[in-house]
Amino acid sequence: MNLLESIRLALVGITANKLRAFLTMLGIIIGVAAVITLISVGRGVEAVVINEFQGLGNNLLFVFPGDEDPTDPRPARSGGAGLTLSDAEALADPFRVPDLLGVVPSYDRPAIVSRGGQETRTTISGTNTQFPLVRNFYPALGDFFTEQDVASGSRVVVIGQSVYEELFELGEFPIGEDIRINNVNFRIIGLLEEKGGSGFNDQDDVVLVPISTAQQRLFPARRADGELRVDVIYAQVISEDRQDAAIIQMEAVLREEHNITFRDEDDFTILSQSELLGAFGEITGVLTIFLGVIAGISLLVGGIGIMNIMLVSVTERTREIGLRKAVGAKYRDILTQFLVEAVVIASVGGLIGLGLGAVGAAVISNLSPLLDAALDWNSVILAIGFSAGVGLFFGLYPATRAARLNPIDALRYE
Repeated sequence: MNLLESIRLALVGITANKLRAFLTMLGIIIGVAAVITLISVGRGVEAVVINEFQGLGNNLLFVFPGDEDPTDPRPARSGGAGLTLSDAEALADPFRVPDLLGVVPSYDRPAIVSRGGQETRTTISGTNTQFPLVRNFYPALGDFFTEQDVASGSRVVVIGQSVYEELFELGEFPIGEDIRINNVNFRIIGLLEEKGGSGFNDQDDVVLVPISTAQQRLFPARRADGELRVDVIYAQVISEDRQDAAIIQMEAVLREEHNITFRDEDDFTILSQSELLGAFGEITGVLTIFLGVIAGISLLVGGIGIMNIMLVSVTERTREIGLRKAVGAKYRDILTQFLVEAVVIASVGGLIGLGLGAVGAAVISNLSPLLDAALDWNSVILAIGFSAGVGLFFGLYPATRAARLNPIDALRYE
């Protein structure tokens, strides 16, 4: 019997016992659908993370307080004194760090912002005038604050699109209007362009104020030594090929500012955009694999179901097997027939699961516009191939048992 004839007989057997065949396939269907859906969601999350980091700016370096990697769950080795406004000013000195195009300190705190009867909880970010250049984030309406605003601690703000949507009617002109931050009046001078982002980090859900205003009027930031603390410092390198040189220069300046001796460890961390992106990419990649492995367990359960049904089928068709052997069927013919039946059942279940997984990914994408759970063809090939492999593996024992039946004993079987 050739392979095509074995496939035809397997399909005839499936259609002859539709309910039993469907129940047998159910584990494979659920497993493949889960693999396709979860891996598609994982790829979508990874794409969101990449887009957000690319939207932060070009050739960025991030300076964090402490000696820990912000993507590393392990605690820091030492507390460190933190970052200050003086650190940012030292890094902005072109004579000390010539490879930096701009430096932006950031001091961020949550707060209630209100206007009339509307209010929203958002992030107040104190920063300087170089924010648009370094972060590639410009006002769509109005202007950004000036050096004079920073020097005098002016009560002016530039708001993000999400904050605008919460406080204003659609089409309402916000420039010149007043809002209240923690019950303090501020005048809107600019509306940022729409940047987008995920629910975890909506870049449009922000209110920018001069850093002096944030540190001295809204959220006092002065330390015991008189320095003004900041949370993170963004630095833009003049070109990508000067990134390593810029990091060396920045480390030297910060060690000098923090009075770190030769043998002592840094109390700060400098990371590049690509390092952060790579770290988060590894995290999302591991999560995607983890989700795929969990979903793959359903395939193994489905494989056990296939073995069970194939053993029942061998028992039911014992006389048929004996008759075929009596008329000349060889060991490999019986083995091939039952193996093909198991693989066909698993493959058909895999194709149905593929369709359901694609539908699931599309539904998730529609429910979350920011998350594009695109169908990943590598996962499709893996899921279908694995389902066929499951059928082959779990069908091997029943097929071998059928092929080894003694024709005389099989014909006598009642």
